[in-house]
Amino acid sequence: MKEKIYLIPGLMTDERLWQRITPLLKEYELIHIPIPAITDFDKMNEFLKKKFESEKKVNLLGFSLGGYIATYFAIKNPSFINRLFIVAGTPSGTNEIEIKRRKQKLLQIEKKGFSTLSYEKALSLVEEKNKNDKELINIMIDMFTKLGEHEFTSQLTSTFYRKDLHKELKNLNFLIYYFFSKKDRLLNHESIEKLEQMNLEHIKVILRDGTSHNIPLEDPLTLTKYIKEWMKSRLI
Repeated sequence: MKEKIYLIPGLMTDERLWQRITPLLKEYELIHIPIPAITDFDKMNEFLKKKFESEKKVNLLGFSLGGYIATYFAIKNPSFINRLFIVAGTPSGTNEIEIKRRKQKLLQIEKKGFSTLSYEKALSLVEEKNKNDKELINIMIDMFTKLGEHEFTSQLTSTFYRKDLHKELKNLNFLIYYFFSKKDRLLNHESIEKLEQMNLEHIKVILRDGTSHNIPLEDPLTLTKYIKEWMKSRLI
């Protein structure tokens, strides 16, 4: 029987987020868990508990917003976790300036309606080397379009209630990988510096060169390499 890895996507991404790493991880069973339309992280925890109730411990990987959800769950329910992997996500809270900006975005949607992701906007979010990857751009647009206004509003609203989780990470006794791009402008880089300065044996911080936020689709080979390392590693 293959060992399982549970995968939680990020803001406005679905199971297609994993389509480029799935063929590279055939030795594992990858199980996608969509983000529920819930804005309360404690209620999300109850949702995940039900998903994992038949498992002794799980290998949990979260991307971006899904990384925060996975971290919050792991801190609140450490007995459920075998190991944790966070891609392009931090354990930071959302600052007041960013909350204000996101609330304004929601008000704009109420007034003018929901707009899908344009090709130009999607293009601006990928690394220079991937700008000719039309399949990648179209996947990003299609995921955003398919999920639509209700999911966008729910997922964005949930970010208003993020709390800083750095201190809570210190006492966990399972392996945690954090994988980021050095120049990802969507990340809180102060949070990454905090993680590095904590210098804890059970937390490994890996920085790749580049600007990509959407690493599972933009750099599946490198991500797969570290997922395999993570799955084979144990705390001493």
